[in-house]
Amino acid sequence: MTRTQLSRTTPATARTRTRAGAGLLLAGALLTGCGAQPGEIPLSEIRAESPSPSPTAEPAVATATPAVVGAVAATPTAPPARNGLIAGRVFLDPDRLTSAIFTVAPDGTTRQQLTQPPAQSRDDHPAWSPDGTTLAFDRAGTDSSGRIWTIGSDGHNAHQIGPLCEPGALDCTNEEETTPAWSPDGKQLAFTRAWGSADPAANQIQYSDLYVMSPDGSSAQRLTFLTNDKPYSGIVTNPAWSPDGKQLVFSYQTSATGQPANGSTLYLVNADGTGLRRLTPWELRAGDRANWSPDGTRIVFTTHPAGPDYTPGGGIYTVHPDGTAVEALTPAPSDTYYGVASYSPDGTSIAFAQAPAGGNTELYTMHADGSNITRVTDTPGRWESRPNWGTAQPQS
Repeated sequence: MTRTQLSRTTPATARTRTRAGAGLLLAGALLTGCGAQPGEIPLSEIRAESPSPSPTAEPAVATATPAVVGAVAATPTAPPARNGLIAGRVFLDPDRLTSAIFTVAPDGTTRQQLTQPPAQSRDDHPAWSPDGTTLAFDRAGTDSSGRIWTIGSDGHNAHQIGPLCEPGALDCTNEEETTPAWSPDGKQLAFTRAWGSADPAANQIQYSDLYVMSPDGSSAQRLTFLTNDKPYSGIVTNPAWSPDGKQLVFSYQTSATGQPANGSTLYLVNADGTGLRRLTPWELRAGDRANWSPDGTRIVFTTHPAGPDYTPGGGIYTVHPDGTAVEALTPAPSDTYYGVASYSPDGTSIAFAQAPAGGNTELYTMHADGSNITRVTDTPGRWESRPNWGTAQPQS
């Protein structure tokens, strides 16, 4: 497949933000075709050679039950890794306008705030590098677009990557890049790009799709074309790589004009952009960032009921990469809010966010089968979520 490739340029000026779906999605810019300069080719003329803008086949998806159905075995891709620090996002104010990235040991000790965001800026979506030395995350301000940053596991050497569009180019106005995810070999970052005009009434951006690039911001290439011919139809976000680096799972949230309207599900796509297919049934309302087990046999994800952000009543599930054996790890129905879940590097445990209805979210761990739930953080008044479990060890 031929993928759209862009060259890296210098940062752009601050821009107006727009909110979309359950996350923070900003207005973005039209992107160029292969070999073109920014602004020369409108996005509507860019077409994927393969796959088609919409998937042509759906996987067989099992009905979600508390028991495993139709389990499929897989060969582990690597020996178990050593469990290290859990990274997360913490809101620093009661209005949830400012958030930072922090790390904590699985037993709740050695908690450290790594990033120092400006007031009314959100540092979000932390993702560990495979070697545990670096965290990627995104930062978006009240009047500035989302950008990808990296920072060392010790809290030093924070710097911004990109943006990838040339400042001042008409087609790059309001462009944003968010939700980074490291490839298993550490040579690529997958991320979300949003661009085009915003529809304030629908609270929706024009285009959103999945991209990959080198960790220095070069060699950006487009993988998905879900919104290419369907502007304002939805948000493609929160990619996560399979342990062998051959596939990515990501979230797709449709707008009021999408098909189905206001839906939420997970998709899979091959690392070369082919093989796009839906993973979970629409009625399950899977969303946010999913995460692969280290042996590649299961994907853990969170569901969210329709309604405002942080609405309780969802749950944490796992599914095989072929769409079978959907298993509920948390009880349903429930008045609890569940956030992002992440496997431990050795695959025996899962970190996740949880809050009682109307309460404060904290980080927890549980065994991979949903048993032995243990609280990790206890920070009244501070909303902590988005765990990503890495291999970095606490500093002595």
